[in-house]
Amino acid sequence: MIEYFYFKSLLLGIIQGFTEFLPISSTAHLLVGAQLLKMELNDFTKSFIIIIQLASILAVVFLYWKKIINNFLSYFKKILIAFIPTAVLGLVFYKIVKNFFQESFLIISLALFLGGIAIIFLENYYENRKKAVKSVEQKDFIDEISYKKCFYIGLFQSIAMIPGVSRSAATIFGGLFLGISRRAIVEFSFLLAIPTMAAASGLDLIKSGFSFSREELIFLIIGFIVSFLVAIVSIKFLLNFIKKNNFKVFAWYRILIGLLIFFTFVLI
Repeated sequence: MIEYFYFKSLLLGIIQGFTEFLPISSTAHLLVGAQLLKMELNDFTKSFIIIIQLASILAVVFLYWKKIINNFLSYFKKILIAFIPTAVLGLVFYKIVKNFFQESFLIISLALFLGGIAIIFLENYYENRKKAVKSVEQKDFIDEISYKKCFYIGLFQSIAMIPGVSRSAATIFGGLFLGISRRAIVEFSFLLAIPTMAAASGLDLIKSGFSFSREELIFLIIGFIVSFLVAIVSIKFLLNFIKKNNFKVFAWYRILIGLLIFFTFVLI
């Protein structure tokens, strides 16, 4: 019985680590995973989800620490500008989103479905725009994103407060709309995750408390380590994937999984 308890942690850690930086909503996958594993969505489960999300942030820091140190000032200014609108809107609408949208499979399925359609539309828009305007390849991805574009990306990211949208997808929406290269927006999204997820997860963790039993603590540690390791693999996978591909495969996946969630958890 206790082995199965820890197996749940392992499985959810894999789900979180792999889906966090893909535009398919880690929250949606974690909630579905918890439901299928018959886990009660209590305070501990919510704390667990928050903690394994923090592990994903650590994966970004682990992979990008040299770039962050070498380009600290330019990265810091642009990430801060993108973070401000997300932080302000997050503080204003935090309670509303938590009360009306959180843990609703109807909202999640709709957000996944509509987000998939949005990615297809924006990919087509991006391709047409790229044909009309020649882009100049920059030495560092951050140079491709102006301060004004950073602010707009932050506005787009705030849409991710709605469960099922996906923080990664929201920033990709903004990047495609603004004509930023896929690699640049993906890498910027990775770094923007550090303050955004740290703030959101920290706020939730403070509200949920820190009291855990020995078994729960082991459960958290397993999930944290697995999420960290799998997130590293996921980040590298996405960077390699976008070298030759667009985001449409994720769009179709979102549409499919959105429909599956709707017909499995909403209609039944």
